[in-house]
Amino acid sequence: MPDDVPPAPQAPNAPVPPVPPEPPLPPEPPTPPEPPTPTITDPARIRALAHPLRLELLDLLGELGEATATQCAERTGETVANCSFHLRTLARAGYIEPAPGRGRERPWRLVARSRRLDIDPDQPGSQPAMTELVGLMLTREVERFRDFLARHDRLPDAWRDTVAVNTGAFWATADELRELVETISHLLDPFAERQSDPSRRPPGARLARLLAAVNPDTLPDDGPSPAPEPAPSPEDPR
Repeated sequence: MPDDVPPAPQAPNAPVPPVPPEPPLPPEPPTPPEPPTPTITDPARIRALAHPLRLELLDLLGELGEATATQCAERTGETVANCSFHLRTLARAGYIEPAPGRGRERPWRLVARSRRLDIDPDQPGSQPAMTELVGLMLTREVERFRDFLARHDRLPDAWRDTVAVNTGAFWATADELRELVETISHLLDPFAERQSDPSRRPPGARLARLLAAVNPDTLPDDGPSPAPEPAPSPEDPR
């Protein structure tokens, strides 16, 4: 019988090099800050907002991002022709613009998500225009809130403590009132991106409303408000 062949020597196991970690993902670019909101004082542009359907269309475009006259008609209950007319009016006033077309559809979108309107003493027509617009806005919001209260009993238990109406009177300087106005104007900043990007809305989020008004109770020509009279003491015969 032939001699047994010795087994070939085994090579030593070579160390397995470690797998290098994957490079970290680059950070997301920061969201560019929105340009400052220009103040609108032109009476014609202010008056262009003084129509209930136009205010509703602006709210709708803010909610949907963009919409056609047909989509606006479906949501508002108005005719397509009426919505188309008021959309074109808002476009001429510079509040909305055509969005990229989708075939034969012609959608519209907001030019800016926020608007700042004010009275300009150098444009006398801005005062009556603002008075008309603010009166319409207050009436609209009061009716909306009254309609909500009529259905308040249908609110789920988890949302019971989410409704508030607050009023108050306080003494403040002009600078303090300006600071308060600025604070109120930024209350909704933490929620702003949710309006334009539905993916940022947490589960269960609903559309909500905020109405705020601040004003001095007297005008400079009225003089200071009189101090309240002290309450009579129990022994006071009055």
